[in-house]
Amino acid sequence: MPKDFLHTSVVTPTALLRIGLGWGAFVVLLIAEPPRSGALPTPVLFAALAAIVVVIVVCAFGVVTEAEHLARRLGDPYGSLVLTLSIVLIEVILISAVMLGPGDHATIARDSVMAATMIVLNLIIGAALLAGGLRHDELWVNRTGISVYLSFLVVLVTAAFAFPAVIGADGAYSAQQAIPIVIITVLLYAFFLYRQTGAQHMDFQEVSETAGGPGAETPRAAIASILREHRTEVVSRVLLLLTTVTPIMLLSHDMAMHLDDGLGRLGAPVALSGILIAMIVFLPEAITTVRAAWTGEPQRMSNLAHGALVSCVGLTLPVVLAIGLVTGQSVVLAESPVNLLLLGVSLLLSLTTFSARRVTALHGAAHLFVFLLYGLSVFYRPG
Repeated sequence: MPKDFLHTSVVTPTALLRIGLGWGAFVVLLIAEPPRSGALPTPVLFAALAAIVVVIVVCAFGVVTEAEHLARRLGDPYGSLVLTLSIVLIEVILISAVMLGPGDHATIARDSVMAATMIVLNLIIGAALLAGGLRHDELWVNRTGISVYLSFLVVLVTAAFAFPAVIGADGAYSAQQAIPIVIITVLLYAFFLYRQTGAQHMDFQEVSETAGGPGAETPRAAIASILREHRTEVVSRVLLLLTTVTPIMLLSHDMAMHLDDGLGRLGAPVALSGILIAMIVFLPEAITTVRAAWTGEPQRMSNLAHGALVSCVGLTLPVVLAIGLVTGQSVVLAESPVNLLLLGVSLLLSLTTFSARRVTALHGAAHLFVFLLYGLSVFYRPG
């Protein structure tokens, strides 16, 4: 591939601008560290927080842009996997930064993953089905692939939010319990990736009515031949993705510190910190998922949304438990009865939605309604 093509097609001015913005913000924060060591006035605090969030979101869009190019080049499920892992990597980084920062953040992982679950299963899926269903009369999905996603979500969500309430102490796993949970979660997720990218990869591709009706498989080139033919572009985009995601990692600590301080001054609900982190992280993913449904790619929509959530829970759970074991922190994971009810409703609704012969805008409206119930539970809970 010619170098001038790479320069104009991969290393674009927009990509360079995002990288410069991210690394420039990090340098500014390094220089401003001594003045920021004390308590900031409230207006300055929120201005700094807003600026950091804007930079993180801009860089996150850059990560998603490169990941989406890779996704289109590699094809599903490999492409969607690159995109979802990029998003989840950002969330894991942000949660880890909060946990390793000052203050007590025993529930940040629970609140963030719970928020991500409700955002993906109801807000993102609901908006995507509503948009896609209004534009297309029929949206066919690969029900085997979605069944795999939902099966893994049921067991992972149970291990994350319900099981600690039964066998843990004060909603947290003990060290003796956390170690096997970490091991079996990592093994389960690794087996999921192994099968998704191997023997069962066709279960995660679009179905084509013209190719033989619902359930027919859309042919694609072998991944090995794609990598051989486009090796230079793939390597270049991966390097660009890593260069763009690194400032997010470096800025996440400052964002977490200012967010905790700002919400404390406002007297906001504790869970709001996790919700904001999840919304910041999944904003680019949400746009990409809705666009996939709008263009008539319902299986890609599922791969992006459900795949991201499986990766989110499957990676965040062992990472936060490992951080808790190393630092001695208590990691509270057990959810409240209200949230467990909402999780159960969301999973049941997902099962009924995607077991249908086709998905429609009405399904999307039902998912959006559940997300509104979740919002009410956060701000209008007694006590």
